[in-house]
Amino acid sequence: MKLSTTPQTRRGHRGGPARRIGRTLALVLPVVLVLSGTLAVTRVNWTGGPSSSALAASDISAAGVSTKTVSRAPQDVLRDQLMSELQDKNPGVVLGHLQQAVNGHPALARHCSAIARALGQAAVRIYGASRAQSYARPVCDTSFASGVLAAHS
Repeated sequence: MKLSTTPQTRRGHRGGPARRIGRTLALVLPVVLVLSGTLAVTRVNWTGGPSSSALAASDISAAGVSTKTVSRAPQDVLRDQLMSELQDKNPGVVLGHLQQAVNGHPALARHCSAIARALGQAAVRIYGASRAQSYARPVCDTSFASGVLAAHS
């Protein structure tokens, strides 16, 4: 009979520390992942409004200290962004961006007509009535075209 120098394990023996650590991780890790995922989902701003935890550039003072300021409504930010974009790009491109913004944030849909009308009025000042009308798209129930008409009249 030959004797082995390696220890024999009995059936049902729990094994060494590596096996215990592996079993502990197998039980604890899924719980940690579920809890962290749940916490991450609760931190997401699902309303589409500005997040209270995000800091805008205007919220930081010259000394680098954060100061809380009144945040602007998302539709005002979008309108100003599109108005400044209208200076560099044609109204067709800007109206496409308006449509993308409304599709991405459905809460902006109720403000779409007012924004498109303002873009139409601004386009008349920049391009003239006939050229501005040529860029009309069916964005927000043709409000761009009504803005062009209002600015032309």
